[in-house]
Amino acid sequence: MESKLPGVGTTIFTVMSQLAQQHGAINLSQGFPDFPCDPVLLQAVTQAMQDGHNQYAPMPGLPRLREVLARKLETAYGHAYDPEHQITITAGATQALYTAITALIQPGDEVLLFEPAYDSYGPAIRLNGGIEQRISLRPPQYAIDWTEVQRRITPRTRLLILNNPNNPSTAMLSADDLQQLRTLLQQWPQLYVLSDEVYEHIVFDGAAHQSLARDPLLASRSMLVYSFGKTFHATGWKIGYCAGPADWMQEFRRVHQFLVFSVNTPMQHALANYLQTPAHYQALPAFYQAKRDRFVAAMATSRFELLPSRGTYFQLARYDRISDMPDTEFAQWLTREHGVAVIPLSAFHADGTDHGIIRFCFAKQDATLDAATSRLCLV
Repeated sequence: MESKLPGVGTTIFTVMSQLAQQHGAINLSQGFPDFPCDPVLLQAVTQAMQDGHNQYAPMPGLPRLREVLARKLETAYGHAYDPEHQITITAGATQALYTAITALIQPGDEVLLFEPAYDSYGPAIRLNGGIEQRISLRPPQYAIDWTEVQRRITPRTRLLILNNPNNPSTAMLSADDLQQLRTLLQQWPQLYVLSDEVYEHIVFDGAAHQSLARDPLLASRSMLVYSFGKTFHATGWKIGYCAGPADWMQEFRRVHQFLVFSVNTPMQHALANYLQTPAHYQALPAFYQAKRDRFVAAMATSRFELLPSRGTYFQLARYDRISDMPDTEFAQWLTREHGVAVIPLSAFHADGTDHGIIRFCFAKQDATLDAATSRLCLV
């Protein structure tokens, strides 16, 4: 059978996690916490099941949850989304991204995305007949060159994909970036934006997350994707949501209803209750900044050169003072010989661009971070 994704194999995340398990290594590769989510949230799920909320939820999501999310978005970013027609609950952010790409592009449409890029964007574009146009961002700042973006747009460019804060670079959009994007959309009326904002609450050093929902024009031309799994330490739940203009959301739901139809009912009830307390997500910046700072301080005596970590729960590092190996080879060596699994950044580039940088995940218990950094300081 002819493959629709002939160039796609097992993801680097699976490969490195399997290697970590094989060698008994501490797994700082895959981006999930090794600590539990809030027992209050777990109890809310249990209560929802006991209360009988175990059948299909409405296709767009539980109305009460969508109402809570509309209030949350308006309070945080100032844009009023209609919960009935502009917010849909999804089976995780990856499903939301795939559904949005499917709904927004036609075969032959060009899609601009920035590298290093999360690995699900490209396959979703190709499966829907789109044409990827990749713009490479350079370390250590990974800043967008908007002149280059303008140069790469053509009349066939339909969609621009942003990841803010960015996995893996940790870069975040600034207020100036939003203004540059605003100017771009005014010049190119056929252009839409898909904004992956799953790390919206994991931002550091007092910075404000510059959501596209902060600007009326950007909000009117963008689909925004969020993740409860990332926010509430429950990545295995695979539940998120998408917000956007009503006409686009109508197309989104046409695809969504035949892809998953509806999403886990008891968890939607639990989240609707849990989100009534904003402190549950407002405390995340300080929580994860403490972990970042612990990791950075412990690595001070290592030979790794840490790059700035502005958001997400990842930390990038150069290793040129240790080895001149390609990054994938170095990541595998580090896992086998020193017992710490990481991700090579070349995996986030379609052409394997290698700047000699690896990615650590610090969404781990303090004991896990301390054990890992003790090993890394001996490399």
